[in-house]
Formats: sequence, C-alpha cells, structure tokens
Amino acid sequence: MTADVQSRRPRTRRADAMSAPTSELIINALPLPVLTIGPDERILQVNMAAEHFFDHSRRLMQRQRLRDIIPFSSPIIALVAEVRRRRASVSEYRVDLGLPRSGQERSVDVFATHLDDDTVVLMLQERTIADKMNRQLTHRQAARSMVALGAMLAHEIKNPLAGIRGAAQLLEQSGSEDDRLLTRLICDESDRIVRLVERMELFGDERPVERGAVNVHGVLDQVKRSAQSGFARHIRFVENYDPSLPPVLGNRDQLVQVILNLVKNAAEAVGADAVDGEITLSTAFRTGLRLQVPGSRERVSLPIEVAVRDNGPGVPPELLPDLFDPFVTTKAQGSGLGLALVAKIVGDHGGIVECDPAPRRTTFRVLLPMSHARDGRESAPDSE
Repeated sequence: MTADVQSRRPRTRRADAMSAPTSELIINALPLPVLTIGPDERILQVNMAAEHFFDHSRRLMQRQRLRDIIPFSSPIIALVAEVRRRRASVSEYRVDLGLPRSGQERSVDVFATHLDDDTVVLMLQERTIADKMNRQLTHRQAARSMVALGAMLAHEIKNPLAGIRGAAQLLEQSGSEDDRLLTRLICDESDRIVRLVERMELFGDERPVERGAVNVHGVLDQVKRSAQSGFARHIRFVENYDPSLPPVLGNRDQLVQVILNLVKNAAEAVGADAVDGEITLSTAFRTGLRLQVPGSRERVSLPIEVAVRDNGPGVPPELLPDLFDPFVTTKAQGSGLGLALVAKIVGDHGGIVECDPAPRRTTFRVLLPMSHARDGRESAPDSE
C-alpha cells in the first residue's frame, strides 16, 4: 500500500504542475470577460476577453483593485461583497457599467462565484451582444422599406423633375438676369433631388454581387489613401492591425464603400478646423459571436472586426437608437443615407455594424464572416 501511494505521488505532482497553465488556457479560451478578485479587492487574474473589454493590459490590471477599473459606486462592488459574505454564487442582470478609461457606458449581466480561498470569480456578459441581433434585423427591415420607397421615387419623381428642369432651361434663354437666377436655382434644386433619389435607388439594387476572399487590410489602405488625398488631408491616421487576420468573405468594392463612408463620417465628426484630429483604423479577430441567418437555422460566425474610431465630440444619445435608419443625421446638409447604406451592405454580407459612442472616442465596428474554401479551409486573400 505504501509503495502504491508513493508511486502515485510523482503523477500527482505532474498533474499539479500542469493545472495552472491548463486552467489559464481554458480561461483565455472563454469569449466572456473573466476576473478573479482577492480578499482585498486586488485583481489576481484576468483573461484576454477582459483585457479587451476594459481596454487594459493584464499586467496593469493585476496591479490594481477592482474599484480602480470600474466606478466605486458601481453595483458590481456591492455584488462582490455580497458573494463573499454569503459564500455563494450571485447573478445580476442588466447592470449599467461605466468604464472610466474609455468613458463608455455598457449594460452587462454579472455572474459571481465564491471560491474556498475567499477569492471571487467575476464573469461579465455584455447585453449589447443580444441587442446587436435585434438592431441588425431592424436595419434590414429599414433597408427593405427603402427599396420600395426608392423604386417609387424613381418612377414618380425623376420623370416630372426632368420636365421641370427642361422648362426652366427654356425660360432661362428668354428671361432677364433676375429671372435667370431663379431658373438656375430651379435647375440646381432639381439636380439635387435627382441625386438624392439616385442614392436611394441603391437600396433597391438586388442584383447578385460576386463575393470572394478579400484582404480587408488592402481595403483599409485604399480608403486611407483616398481620404488623405481629399476630405481627411488635415487628419492624422493611426493603424492598429492584426497581421494574421484571415480574409473576409465579401465584395471588395462594396467593402471599400462601407469603410469610406465610415471614415468620411469620422472626418466630418472631427471637423475641418481640428488641429489634433485623429482617426484610428484597427482590425482584430474575435471569437464567440454567431448570428443566425434570417429564415433558416444556420448560424454564421463573425470573427473579423474592422473598427473606425475618431476623437470628435461623439454622437448625441438621442440619435443612437435610430442611428442607422434612413434620414437620421447630425449634419445640417446631410441626407442621412450614408449609415443606412452601410447597414444594408454589411447586412447583405451577413455581418453586423455597431456604434460605441463616447466623447473623443466614438467607434464604429463592422463584424464580418471569414472566407473559407470549399473544403472548409481558409481561403487565400485577393491580390492587391
């Protein structure tokens, strides 16, 4: 019996030696933010999802207390204390969590568990993941309504406008100088309405689009060059790319249009007179988010994230629920169709677009599916 016990001890020590790195691998594999909190509120361990959620590195967080990364008045502080007092698991839903570093407000579900050494394991689930699905379906419904509206406007408005413009040009030939100013105004306004209708017609373009493996970094480089030579020449660009990012399944021209619209919006938010204007373009590979395809049981993974962030004043809170709807805009001369078109194109790609609003840190994120070859392997990206 003694020999049997001794023979088992080396295996036990080897198992103990492997438990720490194995548990770390498991925690890092979780797509939700996980933190372990010591008795003195010291942060002992965080996973990669928590680093991304709080926008802090692991080393920095492990030198801080819980109240250093969330407001001291947050109900999560009281929740951790209750878990430690009751020595039991406690869950709380729809908790508003402010992040001091980014200035963002997020709604999360909180799950806390007590361990034997008086450590508390804290797991957060952001509510916006569920809300993204509802918003995406709303964007698609809005886009479908724009299809019918665009077709109606094309038929009922463009033809009469052509007649009005033609009559104004005839009057211009025989009118006085004052009359010519008025007829020129009629022509200019008619042209402006036609351009608006033509933009709305884009929502009704249901022709099949060829899609393949697209290198999203090539798309970002093209948009950046175009912006720096035109509307964003006064703005500094920062690139934060994941070099190992696989190709996106999409149409290159349409993806260029999506990112160009987002960058143009960012540049307009920064303003033409800004001396410290900055736009950050970033990419990342995110696991854990899957979107169900409408009308089927198929679920598509959306691991590729493309983000456009600006240091402008931010989006007014009252516009956020309808930000991607047609005719919603903060610009005096804007049509409110740019973000609606972005939502349509991204939706057609099977992806999601979202906005994280914050003063000096507004971020638009596009989540897209990864391209696979027919045998299931990752596809090679298109040549640039």
